[in-house]
Amino acid sequence: MNRLNLITLGVKDMVKSLRFYRDGLGFEVVVHGDETNPDVIFFNNGGTKISLFPIENLAKDIDESNPPAVTDGFSGIALAYNGKSKEEVDEVFALAEKAGAKIVKKPEVVFWGGYSGYFQDPNGFYWEVAFGEDWAFDENDMLIVTEN
Repeated sequence: MNRLNLITLGVKDMVKSLRFYRDGLGFEVVVHGDETNPDVIFFNNGGTKISLFPIENLAKDIDESNPPAVTDGFSGIALAYNGKSKEEVDEVFALAEKAGAKIVKKPEVVFWGGYSGYFQDPNGFYWEVAFGEDWAFDENDMLIVTEN
């Protein structure tokens, strides 16, 4: 089991999330159901796919008799977009801010030597946008992770 195919984000407002990710950030998406009340939204991006699903339905799908509690707190998860330059990081942040993201930490040089910042989407999910001088990408623009 050495692959991750889909990350599902439980969201409170499917339409607002669709507008943020598709219209604001430019993700290519596939909408199942009516766009005014989508059943599920899939991102047609390179690498691991993302889906958006109503959070209450996700909790029930996990355990209908004892669903996980739905909270507004930090979940301990951050999604990441790895850029190929500092300029790309800044461009993504400008796009996210224009789309309505909450900027949590503006991009800056960070402790590990890279350039990184964080924003929150309309549902409170944290996104890191980062660049590292020594990073390499494969033919699918996926970050190559190697040992030091």
